[in-house]
This record gives sequence, structure tokens and C-alpha cells, in this order.
Amino acid sequence: MVRLWRRAGSEPPREQDDNPSAGRVYLRVPRAADEQEFVSLMRSSRSFHRQWASAPTDSARFLAYLQDCNRPDFEARLVCRRSDDRILGFFNISQITRGSLQSAYLGYAVGEHYAGQGYMSEAIELLLHVAFVELELHRLEANIQPANEASRALAMRAGFKREGFSPRYLKINGRWRDHERWALLADDWRRAHGLPEGEDLR
Repeated sequence: MVRLWRRAGSEPPREQDDNPSAGRVYLRVPRAADEQEFVSLMRSSRSFHRQWASAPTDSARFLAYLQDCNRPDFEARLVCRRSDDRILGFFNISQITRGSLQSAYLGYAVGEHYAGQGYMSEAIELLLHVAFVELELHRLEANIQPANEASRALAMRAGFKREGFSPRYLKINGRWRDHERWALLADDWRRAHGLPEGEDLR
């Protein structure tokens, strides 16, 4: 089950799930009350993320993140552990383009303490449901640095395919860094889940 709350900053009631086969994680949008936990997690993971990604590590950046979440071309989801609601990481779907493209970019990061435990592998399956069913996107692209083996492995497991290489593509922590372009099409995702093209899961 995917938990979706559309407006960042709101305070929805905690949703209960009586399904014993449910996975270890669920997704939800960020809210104002998450600031302390989220910022603390990202601060403690700064050295872990430094070469690969940037994330809000203070109140001002977290507020800007919440504001971004309310833009029509941006969707954020926190990865939370079902057993205790702890925030483990996040996914961002950005630069959502409608019209003839119906595409967006995917970014993600996990807290250092929770890395390597399979949480993001479970969570990305939920995220792809959001992208291709809830948002009805056609294509999702993730730009990943070649040396980021964990991120590349996550994308590959989820069905993304390497489409190309972009030298000095993104500036992260003051340096322009090479990236590989990995992408997944909605039709490929549907086929991998035994769904005919155009059929949704709602």
C-alpha cells in the first residue's frame, strides 16, 4: 500500500495498515513537524552524502524544501520505517514536465545509519507506483555518478537502463561531477509487473 498525502507541511493522522504482508517501509510527503528529525538525519549523514548528493541540513533549507514540495513540478516522499515511523531517507521527483513529454527526474538519498539494509530497494518500488500510476508519468530519469555503486545498483534492480554519459553534468558540493543517465519507461515498468500497457493499479 502506498500512503499519499499531497500537501507538504500538513499534519495528517497516522494511517494504520492491518496487512501483515506489508513491507518494512512506507512513503509520505514531508511536513513541518519533520524538521528536527529530517535535518538531524541529513546532518549526521553529511560525510556519507558529500560526494553524491546534497540535502537540507538546516532549518532554512528544510523550509525551502517544503516550499518546493508545493510546486506543481516537484513531488517529494519520505521513506519511513513501518515499525516505528522513523524517517530513513527520501525520494524527489523533480522537473515534472507534462504535455508531450510526461517525464521527470528522480533523486534519492538514505541516511547513513540505514544504508545497505534494503530499505531503499523496497521504497523505490512504492515510489515508482507514485510516478507511473499516481502521477501518470511516461519516463523517469535518474542521473548517477559512475562511482556511486550503491545508487547504480538500486536503479538497476528497479529496472532502470543506462542511456548515456554526461561529463561534468551536475555541480555537487562545489564540484562539477560526471553522471550517467539512467531511465525507466512506464511501459517497461508495467510489463515487469505483468500489467498491459495503459492499465493502472488504482
